[in-house]
Amino acid sequence: MKQTIVIATSNPGKFAELSEMLDLEQSVQWKSLSDFDGLVEVEEDGHAFIENARKKAIGYAKQTGQWVIADDSGLMIDALDGDPGVHSARFSGAKDADRTLIDHKNIAKILELMKDVPTQKRTARFVCALCIATPERILLETQGSLSGVIIENELGTNGFGYDPIFWVTEKNKTAAQMTSQEKNTVSHRGNALKKLKPLLREILKKS
Repeated sequence: MKQTIVIATSNPGKFAELSEMLDLEQSVQWKSLSDFDGLVEVEEDGHAFIENARKKAIGYAKQTGQWVIADDSGLMIDALDGDPGVHSARFSGAKDADRTLIDHKNIAKILELMKDVPTQKRTARFVCALCIATPERILLETQGSLSGVIIENELGTNGFGYDPIFWVTEKNKTAAQMTSQEKNTVSHRGNALKKLKPLLREILKKS
């Protein structure tokens, strides 16, 4: 019998990405938040990525009665004392219905704040925290990161968020210049999922 696991998103692209990367089709029936009516949005007001991932996983598990996997991720820039951090999605203000518009506003704010920061001090990292919870308890938590440098101008049109200004040294290109497949092999979310997958497989064997 397959274990139902809800991925805490209504975004079909993100749902497809996570379920594909975990690749546990034989033992898991994946669902998204869109498969449930009347859910109350869980507020992401934690001070760390893992706090928000934990809040979403537990909150939606209690509402759906199912296992839930939730994530929270963002950009941490050393020269900005770790900002934008957990505020990455809303760094320039409230979320906008036009995702592209808010991405450009966020990027513009970062570049303005860092206009006088020299190259050697523009280090940064993307961070992703993952949590799986049942309605009763937390099952698993993992984190992954991707180190890079904030460049002075946007490069590339793939990806989203801060990808166009995030230079991945080992790939010699920005995250926005990578294909989705290439990005998944090195990304913060990909690294967190790589840690989670074998642990989840073991739990599923015992359940």
